[in-house]
Amino acid sequence: MRTLIVGIGALGGIIGGRLLAAGSPVFLATRDAESAGRLRASGLRVTGIGGDASGSATHVAALADIGETFELIVLATKAQDAIEAAPRLGELLARGGTLLPIQNGGVSQILAERLGEERVLGGLSNLGGTMTALGAYEQRNAGHILIGELTGGTSERATRVQGWLGRGVDVRITPNLRGAIWSKLLLNCSVTTLGAVSGGTMRGYIFTPEGRALFDRAYDEALSVALASGARPEKMIVDPMPPGWNGHSVPGPAQDAWLSAVLAGYGDIKPSMLQDFERGRATEIDFINGYVADLGKKLGVATAANAAIVDAVHAISRGRLAPGPARLGEILTSAGG
Repeated sequence: MRTLIVGIGALGGIIGGRLLAAGSPVFLATRDAESAGRLRASGLRVTGIGGDASGSATHVAALADIGETFELIVLATKAQDAIEAAPRLGELLARGGTLLPIQNGGVSQILAERLGEERVLGGLSNLGGTMTALGAYEQRNAGHILIGELTGGTSERATRVQGWLGRGVDVRITPNLRGAIWSKLLLNCSVTTLGAVSGGTMRGYIFTPEGRALFDRAYDEALSVALASGARPEKMIVDPMPPGWNGHSVPGPAQDAWLSAVLAGYGDIKPSMLQDFERGRATEIDFINGYVADLGKKLGVATAANAAIVDAVHAISRGRLAPGPARLGEILTSAGG
């Protein structure tokens, strides 16, 4: 498949580097011409889990300078950049071509609404990695790319994309991609965002009264919106439905055991949003808790906690607040509980 990878950060770099090393020709799109020139000179090098791989970046250019069309466009940018690039990506898709967004949150659904579901194949990534320098990437887990139709079921195009990208990285298909996206979004809305605003990890806040209460509020609201939208979240590390859930989390030993499983899987991971705060970068909050709050309004589902979390993150990003444990109690108060 004639393929373009847009965004050559950690995720796009690992996918592109491993495909090039496997002998699969891919085109690379960067933010600007300077970055394209540096990649053309350095090539792509991947180290870490999965073994070393490298390839020459012969076909690389700034997104604005690309004049060809592609059967497959893998969109590996930040969520806000993905939405901004949508009109340009529509121009670069060949007739019958497929756009594969692999961001967190509601990006796949938003792009499908703008470009048409027949042009968008949903995706999300469980690959972990870092970009140590432009063109140099370290893969940190044995994760995979999960793809599927947003309308559900299986399809021939998903199988084709799996076969092609699978030459470089592990690609899996699910008939319930929307459910899988929501399962990850539920944890992003609670585990990782609250870690970011508190200035640490889930293990650092979940044993405080404010941390536990806000986790339950954020998770319960997000799950209520998911179910109201018709999605059925899939089991990942834990069952997305907490024990005895009846629209709200039910305190007790079963809930504590469920939360311990979440903590075991995610409790010590430093949130990427906290790293965004530290580096002065824009966060993806509008496509995580913000997506839940916006969709909740449309569906008539209350999302006061998620909306208050969004406000707090924006205030931190603008320098009006600093991350810290006190933020959790302030958000609870703002959300009316």
